[in-house]
Amino acid sequence: MSGQILDVTRRVGVVVGRVLVYVLIWLGLALLIAAAGIRFFWGEISVGQMLLNLVSVETDGGGGGIVWLGILGVGVLPLLITGGIALWQYFRRRKRRLNGDELRSNRSPWIMRAVSTVLVGAVVIGGTTAFASTVGMADYIKAANSKYNIGDYYVEPTVTNDEQKRNLVLIYLESGEATLADDQLFEKDAFVPLKEATEPADGWQSVEDFQQYKGGGWTMAGLVSTQCGVPLKGVGSAEESKDASNLDDDGDTYLAGATCLGDVLDQHGYTNVFLGGANAAFAAKDTFLNTHGYSEVKDLSDWRAAGEPEESFRKDWGLSDERLMAHAKEEIDRLHAEAEQTGQPFNLSMLTLDTHEPVHVYDYCDVDTENTVTSVFSCSMTQVAGFVDYMKEKGYLEDTAVVIMGDHLKHMSAGDAFHEQLDHHNNRTVFNRIWVPGRDTGTTLRPGADQLNMYPTILEAAGLTLKNQEAGLGVSTFTSEIPAKSAQAMEREAYTELLESLSPQFYAEAWAGR
Repeated sequence: MSGQILDVTRRVGVVVGRVLVYVLIWLGLALLIAAAGIRFFWGEISVGQMLLNLVSVETDGGGGGIVWLGILGVGVLPLLITGGIALWQYFRRRKRRLNGDELRSNRSPWIMRAVSTVLVGAVVIGGTTAFASTVGMADYIKAANSKYNIGDYYVEPTVTNDEQKRNLVLIYLESGEATLADDQLFEKDAFVPLKEATEPADGWQSVEDFQQYKGGGWTMAGLVSTQCGVPLKGVGSAEESKDASNLDDDGDTYLAGATCLGDVLDQHGYTNVFLGGANAAFAAKDTFLNTHGYSEVKDLSDWRAAGEPEESFRKDWGLSDERLMAHAKEEIDRLHAEAEQTGQPFNLSMLTLDTHEPVHVYDYCDVDTENTVTSVFSCSMTQVAGFVDYMKEKGYLEDTAVVIMGDHLKHMSAGDAFHEQLDHHNNRTVFNRIWVPGRDTGTTLRPGADQLNMYPTILEAAGLTLKNQEAGLGVSTFTSEIPAKSAQAMEREAYTELLESLSPQFYAEAWAGR
């Protein structure tokens, strides 16, 4: 009887062991393929970026082709390969049994087992290592142990005067990196059309050496940093907090506990409208905007409903910049007319799309460069410049502030262009232009600021007076005076560690809506 029990136990152990081996093979393959895919399409990313985008992917108007590749590559392919290995092993063992090979002494069973063990270990260790380095797991662990807390430096924006409030137009340029204007590195300056429409001689200003914040690098990070004044970190950053049980996980709100641009403007009577060519549900952009004071968010579904022809869309993302700017002209006509009637200002925000790689060449874009990406950037800037010229012709610039800036630096994934020019560039910066009606352009904006400082800058451009010119972690670039206790007064290394810190208590309250 005891012999039977031992035999059954041995057989169960063998089955469990084999299942565990196949699970490890599957896991290693999934991680390895995921790492390869992330590096090809996005380059190195952060854990926060991965988690925030995973929970809000969209197959329609949100990089649909990439989403399906991810599902097939990470979800299906490892299962097929693992299943194939399992079937091969099964039929191999079955053949040996039928041939009576099991009864014969195998010359070197330990060699095959050793080779198999090494191969399985290589797949698991290789996949885990590749994935961990791709998503910056080491940095995430380091950030979890940081002594800094963003909440210690966060400043709630306090408006002390709104008598000079004015209309606002906010334009985000997809991957709008200022480095692309260097015609010594590239075939031509892709920003020439927009530069000509925003000449300093006409009163336009810019933040020289405008930096992407450390840890940013994707659209939602660009929106949150410039509209809320804090780095974007997901709910996972707050899991160790005592308030973790109160986190908003249902997706109905987005950082509801933070006071952002749309919130402040809404409190002061603004109508907030957002226009984008892609599906606003991708990365929960619509939830963020709706949570923070935007009453209208128009996206891919609206342009389809408006009867836009198929040739106006790119299949992976959405509406062309040419047609987006055409709708923007109609929108600003409506909003400006309403503002004149009601006496209440508006904020029209928008995000371009053409320059999102892989770039799509529309009929209105003449490719006159060897690298297509350069021409597409130039064509996109031409469309934005046309909208700026339209505002000028209509007289809107007399009572409307305009802020134009890239949402982040250009991605440097394995499949993107310009590695030769940008991989080792020592100071990549974000393009920006600022227009404030009647402003004395004899004063310069504070150079070297990062995206977090744009939040109070935009509020002041809109004519609102801020206490100490602070909001979030930022200080308005309209001043060179930095408050002593501001995050902007920290030493560079300490400031970088602050931005990278998980700050679980702060983000627990931010995501919980307090």
